[in-house]
Amino acid sequence: MREWVLPDDILVAAPESPWGFPAELFRSRAEFATPGELTFANRRARDALPAGGAVLDVGVGAGAASLPLSPRCSLITGVDSSNEQLAEFRRQAQRVGVAVRTIKGAWPAVARRTPFADVVVCNHVAYNVADLAPFALALSGHARRRVVMEVTSRHPTAWMADLWWRFHELRRPDRPDAKDIVSVLRSLGLRVHRHAEVTSRRAGGFTHRDDAIAWIRRRLCLEPTRDEEVAEALGERLVFDGSFWSVRSPIEPVVTVWWDVPAEIAE
Repeated sequence: MREWVLPDDILVAAPESPWGFPAELFRSRAEFATPGELTFANRRARDALPAGGAVLDVGVGAGAASLPLSPRCSLITGVDSSNEQLAEFRRQAQRVGVAVRTIKGAWPAVARRTPFADVVVCNHVAYNVADLAPFALALSGHARRRVVMEVTSRHPTAWMADLWWRFHELRRPDRPDAKDIVSVLRSLGLRVHRHAEVTSRRAGGFTHRDDAIAWIRRRLCLEPTRDEEVAEALGERLVFDGSFWSVRSPIEPVVTVWWDVPAEIAE
């Protein structure tokens, strides 16, 4: 992951932080994530969840990974380092009528003040983790039954390589990938299962075209005056589906990774 660190000169010149995600993007995705259309990862989590059980969602965003489990659980605890995302998660939880608890902070730093749960879910977070081993062990240490992670087969911003070269002449790495993640988890002694599938694109996006462009422009550490240059560089990847504007990267297989926690080491 050290190869993904941006050069200091690019970061210093950035007018806004390139990190984080707009709440609107996560809100729209959470609204489309429903109990009636469970993903493979959702089903693996649901299968291990007892009626009235508890779920811990690490890197919760607006709750797309955990809220579809709401008919079967009594409490969802959401962990995220963004107050904005946690506020959106609480709004989405109220919409579906499930009790939630929120904890602000980075995992595993907040693990000690985070309650145990029957099932722990963690979607699309692993590529943001510099040291995956303690992160994953803390997930496992908080699960009574199962941990379920979902990632893309490659780093989710690998598709931006041409943009980084165009605007900064910066070459970007293409590792780690899902195979590397599984390898690290198995090296920890976790009995990991892996399932990859090509799915339809995740629904959601931005109401306004400018917001979709600005998201990518911030990622590229560019000034707002460069928005139309970014739009031109995106080309046909900038699309409107009739409801939302989004940036369509190549479809990557989605990989679900899960492991069960032996009863003798669960809480």
